[in-house]
Amino acid sequence: MRGRRRLSRIERALGLRLFEAADGVRKPTRQCEAVLAHVEAMAAHAAEIGRLSESLACPVGRLRIASTNTVAEEVLSPRASDFLRTNPGLTLQFLTSSENVKFSRWQADLAVRLRKPDKGDFTISKLADVRLYFFEPADRGESDPIVCAYPDELDVIPDAQFLRAKRLKNARCVTDNIRVIRTMIRSHQAIGVLPEYSCEPLLADRSLRATLLAKRRDVWLLVQNHLKRDPAARLTIEWVRACFRDFAFHQA
Repeated sequence: MRGRRRLSRIERALGLRLFEAADGVRKPTRQCEAVLAHVEAMAAHAAEIGRLSESLACPVGRLRIASTNTVAEEVLSPRASDFLRTNPGLTLQFLTSSENVKFSRWQADLAVRLRKPDKGDFTISKLADVRLYFFEPADRGESDPIVCAYPDELDVIPDAQFLRAKRLKNARCVTDNIRVIRTMIRSHQAIGVLPEYSCEPLLADRSLRATLLAKRRDVWLLVQNHLKRDPAARLTIEWVRACFRDFAFHQA
């Protein structure tokens, strides 16, 4: 009796007659068979979804990484394809700028900084001490090379401090864009300082003289506090650390 009442409620809700009596036996109606076909299709889709989740053995998430253009182009992106292929559940969004992208909970999840922030509601750790090289033409000739200097607001970085200490004249190229400095140095008519991840081709150029600076540039990783235990974030954090591992300097 209870089963009949339940069937009646379902039929009223669907507006369909699901069973009819034929020769004293209840048989499904055509409407019932149509409903069963949809139910079977839904069950098949649910099974496919289950298999999809099993195929994604890694965490799932979208991580926004803020960094300078050069860090994204020359350190992170060359290693991103393998990382994303290995982790099909992850998506990386690169937020790049020639200056530090504003790091807030609503604008970025992780950030790579070339200067240590004074304060902030996030977790910060050092990624590397990047080597710096001073480049100058091997044969200066009669005229002084053009000096590629940094803007005044970057006076605190070791690159700018080195150039200031040398009291170089002819500083007529002022930029915070490392690609511009590299292009100028490649012309063999300019001098400047570059981090090691941007200067590998120049180190092999015999027309240039490279000097390793005593000071190195610190690189810092900022992580939103609410993501410290997130599986997708932790996997991405470890990948960022691996990207900088080749540039990490360890004091003997």
